[in-house]
Amino acid sequence: MALELNQKNCLVTGGGRGIGKAIALNLAENGANVAITYSRSADAANQTAAEIEKHGVKGLALQADAVDGEKAAEVVNQISEAFGGLDILVNNAGITKDTLILRMTEEQWDDVITTNLKSVFNYSKAVLRPMMKQRGGSIINIGSVVGIGGNAGQTNYAASKAGVIGFTKSLAKEVASRNIRANVVAPGYITTDMTGELNEKQLEAINAAIPLGRPGESEEVAKAVSFLASPASSYITGAVIPVDGGMGM
Repeated sequence: MALELNQKNCLVTGGGRGIGKAIALNLAENGANVAITYSRSADAANQTAAEIEKHGVKGLALQADAVDGEKAAEVVNQISEAFGGLDILVNNAGITKDTLILRMTEEQWDDVITTNLKSVFNYSKAVLRPMMKQRGGSIINIGSVVGIGGNAGQTNYAASKAGVIGFTKSLAKEVASRNIRANVVAPGYITTDMTGELNEKQLEAINAAIPLGRPGESEEVAKAVSFLASPASSYITGAVIPVDGGMGM
C-alpha cells in the first residue's frame, strides 16, 4: 500500500539510532523529508541523515535536549525554514533507568519522567502553531505496552509511558477541529542493541510471553508510525496501537 508521504515534512526526536532511526528511514522510504534530533551521538545522527537522503529526500540532523522547551521551539522553526513546513511529528526520544522502587532514587524517577514525558509536551506544543496554521498534521507519540500493563522494576518508565497515552488522548480532543491527529504507537519487546546483551535463557522466557513467539523488529514499529503519519489513517485519532506480537493481551 502506497502511503502517500511524498513532500511531507517530518521530525523524529531521538532519531539517530534504534527505533527512532528505523522510523526516520521508513518515512523517507515513503517519500517524506525527515529531520531528526539527537542528544549526544552526532556521528550516528549525521549518518542517519545521510541514509535518509539516499531515498532522494531531504535529511537534517539537529542537536537538541528534548527536555528544553525553548530549544524545541527553535528546532521546529529551523525545520520549517529548511523544509518549508512541518506536517508530522514523531515523539520518540526516551530513556530507561530501571530498578525496583525501593532502590530507585529521586533522580532516576525525575530523569525518566522528564525525558519521556516533558519532551512530548515540549515538541507537541512547538509544532501546534504551524500545524494549526496549515490546518493539518499528525503527531505520533511512541509509548510502550509497559504504559498499559506495567512491569516490575519500571515504575518510572511505566508512569512516563502511561502519561504519554493520557496526554495524547487529551491532545487529540483539543486539536481535532483543526484536522490535527494525535496517536500512540506502543511497542512491546523489540530487538535493539540493548537486547543483544541478554542470554539465551532470558530470551526464551521473553519469547514464551509473546503469543507470536518472537521479539519485534524496529522496522515493524516504523511501519505502524508511517501508517499513522499518512492519509491512510485519516480517520484515526486518539488511538493506541500496540506493536507487541500480542504481548499485551
